[in-house]
Amino acid sequence: MTETIAGRAAPAEPAEVANSAPAWRPLARRAVVLLVLAAVLLLVVLASVAIGARLLPLSTVWEALSHLTQSDGGDWDVVHSRIPRTVAALLAGACLGLAGTGMQGVARNPLADPGLLGVNAGAALAVIVAVVFFGASTVSGYIWFAFLGAALAAVVVYAVASLGREGATPVKLALAGAALTAGLTSLLNALLITNQDALTSFRNWQVGSLAGRDWDQVLSVLPFMVLGMVILLGTGRVLNGLALGDDLARGLGQNPALGRALAGFGVVLLCGSATALVGPIGFIGLIVPHLLRALIGTDYRWLLPYSVLTAPIVLLAADVVGRVVLLPGEVPAGIISVLIGAPVFIYLVRNRRAVTL
Repeated sequence: MTETIAGRAAPAEPAEVANSAPAWRPLARRAVVLLVLAAVLLLVVLASVAIGARLLPLSTVWEALSHLTQSDGGDWDVVHSRIPRTVAALLAGACLGLAGTGMQGVARNPLADPGLLGVNAGAALAVIVAVVFFGASTVSGYIWFAFLGAALAAVVVYAVASLGREGATPVKLALAGAALTAGLTSLLNALLITNQDALTSFRNWQVGSLAGRDWDQVLSVLPFMVLGMVILLGTGRVLNGLALGDDLARGLGQNPALGRALAGFGVVLLCGSATALVGPIGFIGLIVPHLLRALIGTDYRWLLPYSVLTAPIVLLAADVVGRVVLLPGEVPAGIISVLIGAPVFIYLVRNRRAVTL
């Protein structure tokens, strides 16, 4: 007990002082992580513009970027052909990372990911159906199909996983998602094989590729990406409540069903627009939330915005590696992301501590 001197409390013991110190540590840690992530993101953006089949010095990149009116010169052409690709990676990465974080919160499933649960596969198949049967040839023409396919796939996976006494457990969701992904991917490949024009145009896109992205494609999906980000970024408090269980969430004055529907709508917008732009890229939404939980904690009010900053780093790094690993050819970013994400997925399945939300 604390002794008193002349009716006043004695000075606090060192242990008592130490108990007040941790209140500052999370904020300081988040600030440091934010600065590090911003610096790394800047580096990978510069690498994305400078590295490829033709390597450009950063001084040349900066000179080309600072003279936007210049229209001749090989260096200028190379730099400005890579800028839309880099912007596409930034946007698609942010969408996939944010969608993965949101999905894990909505489903309370640490293995949730747009690629693993069939959402990306549903969007991809719907895009190919739009191309083959409805003659859609631009992103603006088939993005609505991507939204529909993503939504239907999410509903089917959750409905199948909910069968039985235990309901939609993480393992059942993962199995249902894997089965649906395999089936939808088979249908997608069958459609492409039977339509040579679509196969030629979407051969790289179907495995997730950033090659050939242009400003028209980026601008076509940008409004939907922004809307999906705004919706999902506003659900941090809701996801924190859902993490406590529906009963406690109701006790906090929340409507769990409405919260899930709102967050799910944001996820569909993000997955559909990202898939329409760069194809079905998996594991980004799985890796990023777990990495951030280890760095900044489990509060979704922080996880969601930090995922917008972290996921583009992973996707851009995968794209840069894919450009140089098999020169003069190129490995699509979707394949590199699988090589990175598959071992992480196996680790998470085998390690129960790593999948604590």
